[in-house]
Amino acid sequence: MLFLLLIIPIIGSLFILTIDEKSFNSQVRMRTIAITTSLINFFISIFLWLEFDANTTQFQFVSEFDYLTFGHLNLGIDGISLYFVLLTTFITPIAIISNAYNINSNLKFFLISFLILETLQLALFLVLDLLLFYIFFESVLPILFIIIIVYGSGEFRFRSANLFFLYTLFGSLFMLLAILQIFNLAGTTDFQLLSLIDINLDSQKLLWLAFFLAFAIKTPLWPFTGWLYRAHADSPLAGSILLAATILKFATYGYIRILINLLPDATNYFGPLVQTIAIITLIYASLATIVQQDTKTLIAYSSIAHMSVVILGLFSNTIQGIEGAILLALAHGFVSPALFICVGGVIYERTGTRVIKYIRGLATYMPVFTILFFIFTLCNTGIPLSLNFLGEQLALIGIWEINPIISALGATGIVLSACYSIYLYNRISYGTYSPNMNNVIILDITRREFIILISLLIPTILLGIFPNVILDSLHVSVSTLLYNL
Repeated sequence: MLFLLLIIPIIGSLFILTIDEKSFNSQVRMRTIAITTSLINFFISIFLWLEFDANTTQFQFVSEFDYLTFGHLNLGIDGISLYFVLLTTFITPIAIISNAYNINSNLKFFLISFLILETLQLALFLVLDLLLFYIFFESVLPILFIIIIVYGSGEFRFRSANLFFLYTLFGSLFMLLAILQIFNLAGTTDFQLLSLIDINLDSQKLLWLAFFLAFAIKTPLWPFTGWLYRAHADSPLAGSILLAATILKFATYGYIRILINLLPDATNYFGPLVQTIAIITLIYASLATIVQQDTKTLIAYSSIAHMSVVILGLFSNTIQGIEGAILLALAHGFVSPALFICVGGVIYERTGTRVIKYIRGLATYMPVFTILFFIFTLCNTGIPLSLNFLGEQLALIGIWEINPIISALGATGIVLSACYSIYLYNRISYGTYSPNMNNVIILDITRREFIILISLLIPTILLGIFPNVILDSLHVSVSTLLYNL
């Protein structure tokens, strides 16, 4: 079953590869194949969710492919990886639909790239081998690098693509060295076998620092935040959606699966350091967000702030904190892409600019869009009945039990997020119509855009009202993590 999740996007890519994209009908067929393929994968992941047994700590739906000599391709899913798989299969069709209809040249490469990216992301969350985790962790870099250059906008997209590639590659080199050292110590890179091996604290500290550097860059945490807002600003809309929803969750999953699970003593030792870095990142990113004038850059900085709260929850050493961090990571995977669609898709396509001071008075011409944008803005601030609210509250309650001061400082992010979110919404939605857009015809959102935004809004609200749908499956896996820690 898990192999199907990896193979179906590849099969869809092969079908698209055989089509000549010169005619309009061919482009329609390619889009239809790509969207259908990604939706089939989503329905398969829903079936896995329904069949998942939440009462066991064992990996489920285990599949093995042992014909490789350099790595044991062993796939499995537990209560933690299940929701990252669901998020990936849910976001991929949304990313394709949001951007594929705006691309007329090189459409075939665009669609194939995102289907292959889906396979690579799913493989990262499914593999049970440390070496293969590294391979799939890095495998998305070349494709995203090319996507930013070929389909991105702005004269600085080459610089943005290079920074994204070099930052992540630099940190991952240390992770590779740590994996080789673990293989030297344990003689295996299998997650299940490594969980049974006791590594002394001194070795754990060095290994932990190597992994943490790779994950801190990917999160990103201060001072490695320079690549993210540039990558978001210059990438196409679908690239920004994937970066915000799933690529940033690579680090979240890595913290859980490797640092907390395999190196628990070092995680406990370095906990205060991580909490301090997360608070610095939160306050820095929140203050930087308030002064931004580019809409996509503003949403990118807000992503950094929210991911800082996720880190606080993960390193709280409490059930509430870790479960809240996972909920907030999922909520961020819904709300942040929706905001990128609003500012980098809907508004940018109609006004031709992302500079906030050139966009005003949209409520007069786009009433339906303004309502949806307002709801997502409120969700981004963490209002009750949204999944963001539950994630932030549980994460901060979890860290409160360890360090009330850190929790109080983390709570400032709620106030600051309200400041920059409402400030952004107010500036572009109300006021007099901008004279810079006198010759621009502003139309309300299309049916396609409305369906995309509603698709992101429904899980944000429903899971915020009924969080036990997720929490019931998380309890056993998170409790097992804490038992090891």
